[in-house]
Amino acid sequence: MNAFLYLLVVLIWGTTWIALKWQLGPVPIALSIAYRFGLAALVLFAWLAWRRQLVVPRGRALTWVLAQGLCLFCLNFVCFLNASQTLASGLVAVVFSSAALWNALLARLVHGRAIAPQVLAGGSLGLTGLVLLFWPEIRGGHASLAGLAWALGGTLCFSTGNLLSAALQQQGLKPVQTNAWGMAVGTAILTGYALLAGVPFAFDASTRYLGALLYLAIPGSVIGFTAYLTLVGRLGPERAAYSTVLFPVVALNVSAWVEGYEWTTPALAGLVLVMAGNVLVFRKRVASACAPAAPSPHPPARA
Repeated sequence: MNAFLYLLVVLIWGTTWIALKWQLGPVPIALSIAYRFGLAALVLFAWLAWRRQLVVPRGRALTWVLAQGLCLFCLNFVCFLNASQTLASGLVAVVFSSAALWNALLARLVHGRAIAPQVLAGGSLGLTGLVLLFWPEIRGGHASLAGLAWALGGTLCFSTGNLLSAALQQQGLKPVQTNAWGMAVGTAILTGYALLAGVPFAFDASTRYLGALLYLAIPGSVIGFTAYLTLVGRLGPERAAYSTVLFPVVALNVSAWVEGYEWTTPALAGLVLVMAGNVLVFRKRVASACAPAAPSPHPPARA
């Protein structure tokens, strides 16, 4: 089941870049993000109501859900879209893919969890491979300190959201439940910003924009984030985040089919390093798959 979820995340998030490109146009970026997560939140709330699993987070869980919505469904997208204005998309992908290492570091700082050496080694191999994959774009693109700061800020927001989701799952809340509220929070913040900043409300009724919006909202958000954050709870933030290294590889393969991207020798070498990193990251997990799980000292709170 974990392998299926992992593959699902890589395939979905590896193809959302096309939809993101199709959303660029007359609709302000903040509103496009708000439309995406607003629609995704409505779908999740309808699903939860139908399944009779709709709950209202309370106490500490409510604070964490609000923080998750701010970090994962608002700020990180704002940061990366700003970074993309001054950085080549390849460099943005490399910075974002460092989430696997940041997740391990934050888990160490916040929870005192030991950093597995193979996770660090695999993440480093994956990042090196991505640099080789995107080297022509990185070398030929213009990089600014402000753009790098935006990209790093977005990555840290993403990693923080991962740890918040893991903590919420330990409280007994499911990702589909916290995502619904978190996406609603992100939508409210972005809409409020648009109102305060005087951003003109616009909508593009073209087939391309609507198709992109539906793909980003349903597969990209409802399915993608639910599957990914489920992996965060099952595998840990460090291993789940390695998917951020793999989905740029999927994006390049789609680009080869749609836009005529040509694989080069350095790019193929980079692909080998990315896959080798994937093997290292999950080696311990495979080896310990048959080991009995340790009983939890505290039963999870009922949702």
